[in-house]
Amino acid sequence: MRWCVSIGAALAAAALVGGDVAGVAAPAPKLSQNQPVDESKRVDVELILAVDVSYSMDMDELAVQREGYAQAVISSEFLQALKTGPTGKIAVTYFEWAASHDQKVIIPWRIIDGPESAGAVAEEILKAPLRRASRTSISGAINFGMGLFADNPYRGLRRVIDVSGDGPNNNGEPVTVARDAALAKGVVINGLPFMVKETNAATMDIENLDVYYEDCVIGGPGSFVVAIQGRDKFNEAIRTKLVMEVAGRVPERPVIPAAAPQPRVSCLIGEKIWQDRWGRY
Repeated sequence: MRWCVSIGAALAAAALVGGDVAGVAAPAPKLSQNQPVDESKRVDVELILAVDVSYSMDMDELAVQREGYAQAVISSEFLQALKTGPTGKIAVTYFEWAASHDQKVIIPWRIIDGPESAGAVAEEILKAPLRRASRTSISGAINFGMGLFADNPYRGLRRVIDVSGDGPNNNGEPVTVARDAALAKGVVINGLPFMVKETNAATMDIENLDVYYEDCVIGGPGSFVVAIQGRDKFNEAIRTKLVMEVAGRVPERPVIPAAAPQPRVSCLIGEKIWQDRWGRY
């Protein structure tokens, strides 16, 4: 089941691991690996942070986004969430993406199992130079993420791709093709759409980006969207989202189930906007 989480509900869910907000455990997807696993390589979650750096993101947004992830992994809420899993540790990798063949790994797979390792990851996130690139390929990000899972030496009970971005797919294969292929392999995809600026046709923004993410991007057991609609909410929302992913929970209330079996917005809207503007895809 997929969920849309309002920003208010998402921020309230920061208390999840403390027991103040009721939650439901997301069922663990079946993993395809059959080979024996070294117990020292077991983790609770294999978590991919896939971060949009397309030109529609201004430099201030990129900096705030980076800071949000860095602050999230060292927060007391996140560190407490680590303790809720059977191994008490996760494997995480962080990469930036734009066009279908433009992805850059900022942090290769790392173990986070406490304050020291979390601090090292946060430092790596912050020290990497900021960059921007053309086009927006969510499908490319998902496909790239699937390759990272294949190369991950650690094995988790769950596999999650956390996609953040401020626009629809407009490059590469349709996002639903990549999404469905990932879901078929037991991966959960969650979304963090940035909706902090007024819709601007010049940058090919769309209204209701959160709905697009709900219907076209996310999927898998317990998947959810947290929409950010103000720059002052970046840190809190990113922290809360990571807490929910690590704890394997979504808030029980208040949530809005993704209602329609068919997308409420065209999953090819980004491609259409690009073609209408440039006369090609």
